[in-house]
Amino acid sequence: MEQQHRQSSSILRGYRIQAPLVDSVSCYCKVDSGLKTVAEARKFVPGSKLCIQPDINPNAHKSKSSRREKSRIQPPLLPGLPDDLAIACLIRVPRAEHRKLRLVCKRWSRLLNGNFFYSLRKGLGMAEEWVYVFKRDRDGKISWNAFDPVYQLWQPLPPVPKEYSEALGFGCAVLSGCHLYLFGGKDPLRGSMRRVIFYSARTNKWHRAPDMLRKRHFFGSCVINNCLYVAGGECEGTQRTLRSAEVYDPNKNRWSFISDMSTAMVPFIGVVYDGKWFLKGLGSHREVMSEAYDPETNAWTPISAGMVAGWRNPSISLNGRLYALDCRDGCKLRVYDGATDTWSRFIDSKIHMGSSRALEAAAIVPLNGKLCIIRNNMSISLVDVSSPDKQVETNPHLWENISGKTGHLRALVTNLLSSIAGRSGPKSHIVHCQVLQA
Repeated sequence: MEQQHRQSSSILRGYRIQAPLVDSVSCYCKVDSGLKTVAEARKFVPGSKLCIQPDINPNAHKSKSSRREKSRIQPPLLPGLPDDLAIACLIRVPRAEHRKLRLVCKRWSRLLNGNFFYSLRKGLGMAEEWVYVFKRDRDGKISWNAFDPVYQLWQPLPPVPKEYSEALGFGCAVLSGCHLYLFGGKDPLRGSMRRVIFYSARTNKWHRAPDMLRKRHFFGSCVINNCLYVAGGECEGTQRTLRSAEVYDPNKNRWSFISDMSTAMVPFIGVVYDGKWFLKGLGSHREVMSEAYDPETNAWTPISAGMVAGWRNPSISLNGRLYALDCRDGCKLRVYDGATDTWSRFIDSKIHMGSSRALEAAAIVPLNGKLCIIRNNMSISLVDVSSPDKQVETNPHLWENISGKTGHLRALVTNLLSSIAGRSGPKSHIVHCQVLQA
């Protein structure tokens, strides 16, 4: 703790000249990517208010004398403390309480809406990861929630923008660790879309981004080197199934076409593994297709038969290893061995919940170095994959339920009721799941 305090104090001393940052308008994390001028920042988000930190433009503020005069007039962030020490205290407040901090006063609100506060938390290793879940309700509406693993509570969020409240087949991805993008999809009335929007976990607000080059829905997407890739999918019209692919670079704030896939495909599973993007889906005649994209060569290549044969959805790559679920409720995991081109059993929780749609595992995401399995009933399990030789029986902490904790008997009852209640009726289910830092 003492070492961490010295580290934060040294960083804050480097920012002492930046006291006016407390009063800067919100920006969009671009300082983390190395923008140096206000002109470049304008290219990132045209027409938006810009963060005028000295890292972007050291001449944006008034003279030092004006800053000192302004700081004497303004009340301190915390009475009796210099602002740098006050910030050292505030950055240690848990993320779940930040919504309340913004309501204390204008200076606190501006501090938390700016880039400096969260960049400092990230630099000191204090940024917290939350799980964001998009769910389609029984009436077809899209809702979303954020899960705080520290307090193990679901946190409130602003409503999903209207254009995505009922959309089908849209993409979801995270850039820069704190921006969640929704893109493409099919509107029930207007058809396929090119629209792109993003949510900032730092400001808790939605923003617009440049549209995609091609309308598409039910496509594949991934993030490599903080660039967003999309490929395939469908588009209403004569050429229904697509071969085209494109990439969004947030540094340039624009989309560009990349090499087309060898065949048109509607992907239903994809993962980034070993620096490549692997896709598996259905072709124009509903046959199973698979391809891998290498961003270094801008080329698509076939995938080995062994990987395709045992590859199930959902799957994830973590610490250089590829994992996939081996049962409907996600209580068994398999791992892929590239040397032998085979999948093998990795870990079994020994407590299985059932096979109903409500208990089906919908997503796997990385959370604080562990695998996080999310089910349609919003129950969550954490799996520690750092020690593959250990068994759950001798080390129960390898597999932990952190949300929707239910005993085995209750899980069986839930499964039975779910099976009895209208098998043919529409079910609520998770469509996307991501992790954001702030």
